Amino acid sequence: MHYLGSCHCGAVRFAVEAPGHLEVERCNCSICSKAGFLHLIVPASQFELLAGSDALTTYTFNTGVARHTFCRHCGIKPFYTPRSNPDGIDVNVNCLDTRPVSVTVCEFDGRNWEQHAHTLAHKSKPP
Repeated sequence: MHYLGSCHCGAVRFAVEAPGHLEVERCNCSICSKAGFLHLIVPASQFELLAGSDALTTYTFNTGVARHTFCRHCGIKPFYTPRSNPDGIDVNVNCLDTRPVSVTVCEFDGRNWEQHAHTLAHKSKPP
C-alpha cells in the first residue's frame, strides 16, 4: 500500500510503501516511550520525503547513530533513521494520514537495546 503521512502542522509530508497489515513495534526506551512512537521500519527505497526538508531538525544522543528528525514548527517526529537499521527509515505509524487496514503492535525491549536490536535487523531489507 501507498501511505501518506505528515507532522502535526503539515509542513513535513512523506509517502511510504508498506503492507496493508502493519506489524509495528512499541519500544520502552526513554525517548520512544515518552514520545509515543510506533515503529514501522522500512527500507529507505520505500520512503519518500514529499515536503518539508527545510522544516526538519535533528536530535542525536548516546552513540549518535540514530538521527531523530523533528518538525521545527510543531515538534512532531514523523520518522527518523534508527540505530537498529541505519540503512532504513523508521516511520511513526501515528503520523500516517492514510490509515492501515490493520496493525499488530509488538512490544520491543529498547531499555535493553543491545540484547534485542538484532531482532529488528531484517526490517530495513527489501522484500
